Amino acid sequence: MSNAYSKDLERWMPRLIAVWRASRGRGGAGGPETRLTPQEVKEVAAGVRQLSLGLTRERQLAGARYMDDPKLLGAYLLFYWPVSYAQARQVLGELPSRPRQVLDLGSGPGPVAFAALDAGGGQVTAADRSKPALTLARNLAAEAGEALATRDWDPTKKGAALPEGQFDLITMGHVVNELYGAGDAAIAPRAALLETILAKVKRGGSLLVMEPALRETSRGLLQVRDAMVARGYAIRAPCMYRGPCPALVKETDWCHAERAWPMPRVVEELARAASLHKESLKMSYLVLAPKDEAWPELTPGRLFRIVSEPLEGKGRHRYIGCGPEGRVGLAMQERHRNERNERFLKLNRGDVISVTETEPKGDGLALDERTEVRMVAPAGKQVPPPPPKEDAPSGPGAGPRPGAPS
Repeated sequence: MSNAYSKDLERWMPRLIAVWRASRGRGGAGGPETRLTPQEVKEVAAGVRQLSLGLTRERQLAGARYMDDPKLLGAYLLFYWPVSYAQARQVLGELPSRPRQVLDLGSGPGPVAFAALDAGGGQVTAADRSKPALTLARNLAAEAGEALATRDWDPTKKGAALPEGQFDLITMGHVVNELYGAGDAAIAPRAALLETILAKVKRGGSLLVMEPALRETSRGLLQVRDAMVARGYAIRAPCMYRGPCPALVKETDWCHAERAWPMPRVVEELARAASLHKESLKMSYLVLAPKDEAWPELTPGRLFRIVSEPLEGKGRHRYIGCGPEGRVGLAMQERHRNERNERFLKLNRGDVISVTETEPKGDGLALDERTEVRMVAPAGKQVPPPPPKEDAPSGPGAGPRPGAPS
């Protein structure tokens, strides 16, 4: 994580506390602007526990108007807002270009919208059905001296119009999983909504969908991914495999991102008080391209994105990788370690690597002393395109990469 990202998040914490206190009629009373009093921690942690149960375990709050409840909105602002902001800053690093016009749908009090602003976005609009949440977003913008437009948008209303205009980037943070119920029946209407939204994305732009890293919500997003791919849409990130998602083959599998982050002290205090663990950022995400845009051309090499934590055994290092040829296990014995392959021993989930000289073994590939492992893109960074070549085919007419479905 860059210093700028950490410092940006640090700057937001006193703003969040100030806006929360003002919303409760407390002004600057209570304690230092960067800390919560013990009573405030206790009060907010109760709301955090309620949100956690309702959105991740029992799921009874999914789709409900919890942002209209002052207690739950305040808990979201001080705990989940910094988490969502940090998640968005990570994923925004994978975009192919800096967006100018940004629309954040289902924005709540704006964590993803402000993440887009801080990542270099120009004109940002936050749209939500909750008037109290949009009021907090406007108050945060005033506190930070930022320009943020807000619009009403309720996706649960049939025929709900999207805000006017075309956008370089449209974001949806933890929204899609709460729409159209649960299970397989929700996939088609979710995909149809994304298709409607993508019609408002400019050529070269992106639609970013972030979801919780739960098995249910992650697999739901992968099912939506497959529906969009079947409709002819390309995935900019994180997928390099162009066929049906191989993580859906086994019911026990799913795919999510995990990133280290500098947890703000307030978030740490609330997590401890609510008996939650937030040591790392976990989320599932997709970055989709508008219709008729090609899949990204990738830098040459045999590429894999690391999609698991280290799966270490006795004298062996192993990960699950997913790349243009699909989802495979990658393993190397410690005795084969040398300067060409030692990078393999220190990989993080989300890193993209290239490997040479592997051998099929079991359900995956074995690396040995002949293998060269090269870092292509650290987690949270764009996979670079290939170097330009004279007279090389490019664009939609170019043939698929070796190993990719045609």
